[in-house]
Amino acid sequence: MHSNQDLQRVKSCEKRIAFHFSDPSLLLQALTHSSSKTDALHSNERLEFLGDSVLGLVVSEFLYNFLDSGNEGELTQIKSVVVSTAALSAESVRLGLERYYRVGKGMGRRNELPASLLANVFEAVVAAIYLDGGMEAARRFIVRNLFHQILAVCDDRHTKNYKSLLQQLAQKELGITPSYKVLHQSGPDHRKSFKVAAMVGAKRYGSGAGANKKEAEQSAAREALQALQRAVCASGRREGGHAGGGEEQ
Repeated sequence: MHSNQDLQRVKSCEKRIAFHFSDPSLLLQALTHSSSKTDALHSNERLEFLGDSVLGLVVSEFLYNFLDSGNEGELTQIKSVVVSTAALSAESVRLGLERYYRVGKGMGRRNELPASLLANVFEAVVAAIYLDGGMEAARRFIVRNLFHQILAVCDDRHTKNYKSLLQQLAQKELGITPSYKVLHQSGPDHRKSFKVAAMVGAKRYGSGAGANKKEAEQSAAREALQALQRAVCASGRREGGHAGGGEEQ
């Protein structure tokens, strides 16, 4: 039997990660460091092992499908950054997992935990979700929380095909293919300037400017991609919610 304190910790963490467990003991185990394990509560070391593999597969599949112009070397480099200790520990902090992580007294304060432990607990939570809800649940959790990391790495590597990324995300999450609408154009023929809106259904998710339509559309798609990702993250935290956040037209 788990204590009321442990069950409250699970419920609070479930709200943060936007996933309800059928078997709460899986999340408790994911949130238990080996320094604080008991006979009744095992540590998360085995879950870390499984979560690392699930995480690697999901991120690899995502990059393969979304970055169709990337070669093996580029995909490998992006993946290595996205699943790095630094990236995963940052996501743990963003989700507040350290608040629920049970560690021994000798490990220090929760807000001063090493990055490696914070990365490990993220992997353990991934495995717990996988075991409780299956691969699709794990995939949605991973993509929802690491997509912005992928965008940041792509941006650093000057990957400019934001229209393709936006199309993939909009079709996957909403079943809608984005479109683009010219809002304004000015200047003489040899020095025109365009402002374009990225539309997903009837909503405008972003706008961008450029010296030609193609450049303006890429700029708009980049802004829309970030807005749609925020909307997807927000909807994942609301039970029964739907992605939104654009501007009604």
